[in-house]
Amino acid sequence: MATLLIVAPVFALIAAGYASVLFRFVSEGAHKGISEFAFSIAIPALLFRTIVVSEFPDVSPYRMWGAYYGALALTWIAALLISAIMREKREDREDGVVFAIGSVYGNIVMLGIPLVLSVLGNEAAGPMSLILSVNTPLLWLCGILQMELVSRKGTGSPLAVLRPVLADLVRNPLMLGIGFGVIWRFTGLGLTPVVDKTIELLAQAGSPAALIALGINLFRFQVKGETKSVLVMCALKLLAMPAIAFALAKLLNLPPVASGVIVLFAAMPTGANAYIFAAQYQRLVNPVSGAVALGTLLAAVTLPVVVMLVAGVR
Repeated sequence: MATLLIVAPVFALIAAGYASVLFRFVSEGAHKGISEFAFSIAIPALLFRTIVVSEFPDVSPYRMWGAYYGALALTWIAALLISAIMREKREDREDGVVFAIGSVYGNIVMLGIPLVLSVLGNEAAGPMSLILSVNTPLLWLCGILQMELVSRKGTGSPLAVLRPVLADLVRNPLMLGIGFGVIWRFTGLGLTPVVDKTIELLAQAGSPAALIALGINLFRFQVKGETKSVLVMCALKLLAMPAIAFALAKLLNLPPVASGVIVLFAAMPTGANAYIFAAQYQRLVNPVSGAVALGTLLAAVTLPVVVMLVAGVR
């Protein structure tokens, strides 16, 4: 029952967002405005406040990164190998890169942040920020560099590839929220009651807005294309990656809250950024779209199991 009370409201808000477009209460374009509010204002405020006011467990960032990104790397390699077996044309190695991105790039912002905070509370802010601070730039950088390698384009130097990724990182509101939160925490000044209450009210809107935006956004994703590819991506993302993350968290002896963040983030379904990557290179666009849609639907079944597992080891 406790798990249901945590997970059901999360997916109810996603369903509400989807239904609002389906029944034309809002336009499909409403996703843009709600997403911009959630990810440029509300969630950065949430991250800033939780970092400033929360008590963090003493955990090594290297062990956390080792567990999460170790699971990601092993899943990425497995996805490349499976894609090579499944491909009809052996020269289409670019498909393998996109297949790997679709198998590891989870929706840790729209779905992951609200769910982790619901399950683990503000204690999760520190470990969560460690993952968020490097996830998007690292995945984009690895994806772009591998795509350049396998396609042998040779269009520019590594610095030319790295520069736009770093520029996006510096301007990313989530990174700014985390960065300013860390800086303000180190000043020791805290937050005055008026400022704290103002930011708290703004932060409270972050998770619901993100989930509604996710539901609206799902309306444009369809389960189409290569069924086998869609199912394999979903299996790797929802089953293999969290299982590996759980094993590595145990192996590295991470504390319960950090382990919970690692496993829950690893269990998130494929996110929209994987679709953006596929569309950018025009490779496996339909299968990745299907993995986003079907993965989010299947996560309603797999995530309660993961939440129970995480709650059981706390």
